[in-house]
Amino acid sequence: MKKNKTSNIEEQYYLASQWQLMWRKLKKHKLAIIGSCILALFYIIVLFTEIISPYNAVLRNSDFIYAPPQRIRFIDQGKFHLQPFVYGLLYEMDKETYARKYTIDKNQVLPISLFSRGTSYKLWGLFPSNIHFFGVKNGVIFLFGTDKMGRDLFSRVMYATRISMSIGLVGVFISFVLGALLGGISGYYGGAIDTIIQRVIEFLISIPTIPLWMGLSAALPPQWGMIQVYFGITIILAILNWGGLARVVRGKMLELRGADFVMAAKIAGAKEFNIIIKHMLPSFLSYLIVNVTLAIPYMILGETSLSFLGLGIRAPAVSWGTLFQDSQNVRSVIMHPWLFIPALFVIIAVLAFNFLGDGLRDAADPYKQ
Repeated sequence: MKKNKTSNIEEQYYLASQWQLMWRKLKKHKLAIIGSCILALFYIIVLFTEIISPYNAVLRNSDFIYAPPQRIRFIDQGKFHLQPFVYGLLYEMDKETYARKYTIDKNQVLPISLFSRGTSYKLWGLFPSNIHFFGVKNGVIFLFGTDKMGRDLFSRVMYATRISMSIGLVGVFISFVLGALLGGISGYYGGAIDTIIQRVIEFLISIPTIPLWMGLSAALPPQWGMIQVYFGITIILAILNWGGLARVVRGKMLELRGADFVMAAKIAGAKEFNIIIKHMLPSFLSYLIVNVTLAIPYMILGETSLSFLGLGIRAPAVSWGTLFQDSQNVRSVIMHPWLFIPALFVIIAVLAFNFLGDGLRDAADPYKQ
């Protein structure tokens, strides 16, 4: 009976498709699963930013400039409450430094309610609503504190997550298409076409990254709107990052163009472009997915760097890079350390993508022990 059970398991293993084998191995990679869960949470934020954020990203409150983060509590005066709450804030002006000093007002208990009504918005620009995931009545809630204009940092980080995380996906999609197509043509045809494409890649790689980013982003017309700048930055990052993938694809093409299934497709009369797209690229698609997963963090860091330098996403749009601009002053970070919270989101996102990429890289070779 044990032999039959063992043989059935071995039979299922050897008869499984490559994707089934990858999934079985990926499930065993704990860091990859943790990374994928974190990324799923980030993309839930991307889809439902307006609902999750208690306020609009540009809403100012002049009474709470540089307000510290409020702590969520369950105990008030020694009594436990099932409904979480925050205490109100009081401030006074320092007569010497003219800085605001905030203190907790324990007489002002603000219960946090789920799906409360607040500022109006349009979900995905289509559906008007004013329901937010959480909020308080007759008061304010600043889980991450506020900035120099009294804007809720938690809401701004949520809106920034939408731009920074989506720009990575869009940019990688464009670079994936360019890299796979040009790399496939380069490796399949060889000759003069291969030489030209490889010299272009070498030229792009040889140029210092930051000066090139700065030059191209500065070339964007200043009168462009928020959406135009967004796609402009995305295209710039995609154009500059397709070379690495193209080289990987070229190497695989050189390896596979003499394979039996490629020769069979040629004899059957398949067109050369179809052979590249339908036969050769899918044969190492798992490796391409790993490459794409590891490329997304570089896109995110690229946009963050440009926006931090003031050459990326422009106001009123907000990204993790634009939020860094408020924390580039050391004095501001020392006095208001919560301004550095967006950096934690960048670090977590990059680590999550790397964990998932490492797991996919191991799973791409399912027979390796």
